Amino acid sequence: MPAEPYAGSVFSGIPVAALDFYEDLEADNSKAFWTAHKQVYDEAVRAPIIALAGELEEEFGSAKVFRPYRDVRFSKDKTPYKTAQGAFVEAAPGVGWYLHVAASGLFLAGGFYHGSSEQVARYRTALDTRADRARELRKTLDRLVKKGYEVGGEQLKTTPRGFTADHPHIDLLRHKSLTVGRTLGCPDWLETSRTLHEVRGSWQEMRPLVDWLATALG
Repeated sequence: MPAEPYAGSVFSGIPVAALDFYEDLEADNSKAFWTAHKQVYDEAVRAPIIALAGELEEEFGSAKVFRPYRDVRFSKDKTPYKTAQGAFVEAAPGVGWYLHVAASGLFLAGGFYHGSSEQVARYRTALDTRADRARELRKTLDRLVKKGYEVGGEQLKTTPRGFTADHPHIDLLRHKSLTVGRTLGCPDWLETSRTLHEVRGSWQEMRPLVDWLATALG
């Protein structure tokens, strides 16, 4: 498999031109626009994200930098290009750290994104049978919320089968995926190497959650 063309590049920040690119793409999501502005995408979007992922690899692991093309085969929305450039570092199947850059700026997140029904069952079993582990997860989420993260993920509207509505952790048991994230937008340091420090610090803050989920889900 050929190496990424920007692998090994020194990360020096994410240009504001990346945000401008996605703002324009949202207004004109067409092949004509993409072809005319592909160099901007390559230099202002993809290259910095690959370089950033490379700087983080030793501590967190190798990142998957997503392709810019949408899969429109089963979608009513036929616009061809994604309006954000994302990257994901997997700690366990479906579990890990995430970032993207879009018109709204830099977004950082982590947690359990998707998995098999067996993984969801293991997650719920850990909450139901290990009171200490359930308390640990709740304290971890509370700490992250206090730091400005928002809890997300797909949830059931009803009570999961096999559990009662008055279960002490019913709010967590309803989750089929569980994430935390925050939008940092376009701070003054985005175009500088400080972005690496900010991303690393946020991912370190999320590590207890990622580790808990990786252990529970296997």
